[in-house]
Amino acid sequence: METQLGPSDMVGLMHPLTPLDSVRMTRNHSAISRAIQQFQGRKGDYRPENEFEQRYINYPAETVEQIRNQVSLSAIKAFIVHMGGLKEGRKALILVSEGYSNILPQQLRDPVAALPGFGNPQRGNSAAGQNDPNEERYAFFASQDLEFFLQGIYEVASQNNVAIYTVDPRGLAPFEFDIDKGVGPGTDRQFLAASLDTLRGLAIETDGRAILNRNDLDVGMKQSLRDSSAYYLIGYTSTQAKSDGKFHPISVRVKRPGVQVRARKGYWAYTADDVARATAPKKTGAPPAVEAALATANQPSRVRVVRTWIGTSRGENGKTKVTFVWEPVPKAPGERGSANSDLPARVLLTAVAPDGSPYFRGRVPDAASEPPAAAGPGGGSAAVAVGSRVSFDVKPGKMQLRVAVEGSGSQVLDSELREITIPDLTSAQVLLGTPEVFRARTLRDFQQLKTDPTAVPVALREFSRTERVLIRVTAYGPASSTPTIKAKLLNRAGLPMNDLTVTPSTAPGSPAQIELPISGLAAGEYVVEITAAGDAGEAKELVGFRLTA
Repeated sequence: METQLGPSDMVGLMHPLTPLDSVRMTRNHSAISRAIQQFQGRKGDYRPENEFEQRYINYPAETVEQIRNQVSLSAIKAFIVHMGGLKEGRKALILVSEGYSNILPQQLRDPVAALPGFGNPQRGNSAAGQNDPNEERYAFFASQDLEFFLQGIYEVASQNNVAIYTVDPRGLAPFEFDIDKGVGPGTDRQFLAASLDTLRGLAIETDGRAILNRNDLDVGMKQSLRDSSAYYLIGYTSTQAKSDGKFHPISVRVKRPGVQVRARKGYWAYTADDVARATAPKKTGAPPAVEAALATANQPSRVRVVRTWIGTSRGENGKTKVTFVWEPVPKAPGERGSANSDLPARVLLTAVAPDGSPYFRGRVPDAASEPPAAAGPGGGSAAVAVGSRVSFDVKPGKMQLRVAVEGSGSQVLDSELREITIPDLTSAQVLLGTPEVFRARTLRDFQQLKTDPTAVPVALREFSRTERVLIRVTAYGPASSTPTIKAKLLNRAGLPMNDLTVTPSTAPGSPAQIELPISGLAAGEYVVEITAAGDAGEAKELVGFRLTA
């Protein structure tokens, strides 16, 4: 990671319980290295480390192993599909695992995973299960169930051109179980061979490599980089393609002597249903504006350690006020804690005009902000910072925004560069500023929020039905006129559901407030349509959000 990757190589890291939308592809290799250094083996360790594991702590140990297999393999499958949408070429997935097994030896089949040995009469009996035909039959059917899950990974990896490189972090593994488990040597060898075979199968069936039984992982890891750095991508259309949903082998041969050819073994054909769906007329979906609002609500920031929100409102002297808000992304269930230095502490924000003149440069929360003097063509102005929010005036038009997330030790955790078009809110027609969204946990907090003009809006657009949501938006008209604001709730298809209560602004240039009742809504995606109307015309803004149970 630190010496072999190129500066432009992108890497993502995923734990089994990491939500797919929390996986970030980044060129910050040092951050990935620090995360890899925190890997810990959990095989056979049933102590819960998160809420999900707490749910099945009292299940039998063998059931826990099967749940872990399903979680891990489902995560791999989803990540492969995600990688398939990144680019057409070959992708490499490095799987760090000690292998998979759907069963445990009789010595470890504890009735309660949280109580090792309790209620298990075979604990310590090294001969349990040996030469038992019933045990062999049980192991056979369990391996078939596991192979069914693995087969699904082979299929999606083939479809998405992803090669899996399996890495056994134990190095040269002489045993599957520790000596204190009381498992006989014959049984131990069988389980070790079976678990390693699952890693070999994942690698062989996806055109990857199995880096197993070696204490030096360097050779295998370098080979995985070479495989992804230089290869031929050949496509063809078969004149005898069948819609049978079956696997069809492919043989690739070259005329050059003395070379080793490694290629995908074949492809999975479409089924008749797949063909019908692909050729069916496109269904009429929601209006483009509604789809755009929902896409904005679901679109994560490219800087994945924080979420950001950028709003605009009318500034002074013909300028537009830009407000930047950031909030840390909470850790996903199952993700291990990081050192305090790896947590986002502040954001270094730089805003520049198209000609390179600065509008603003400083850290949020404010630590020696540097609003530029009026000498530059951009015409900087003093910034106002409140906690994780900062506001500054800019000229309408293009603006480049550079965001660098820093830890408590001032190290850069991630960064991104954005090109933003700043609207002109001084025209004679009716216009709307960017709606600000606020959330409150309790009724008391909500009442205080409604009267607090300094409240910081949230960047997240996902809420639970136990929360209360408030939207503030400012409408601008010619001179000192105040347009009338109305709001309604739309469903996922853009159809109106009901009108929302709007508290009008108390003075020109001040925001109106919209109460968004969500306690009675079903989980799903919704849109708030905000309309401002006056003598100079009409303006409309859509705010998409997602509601959880």
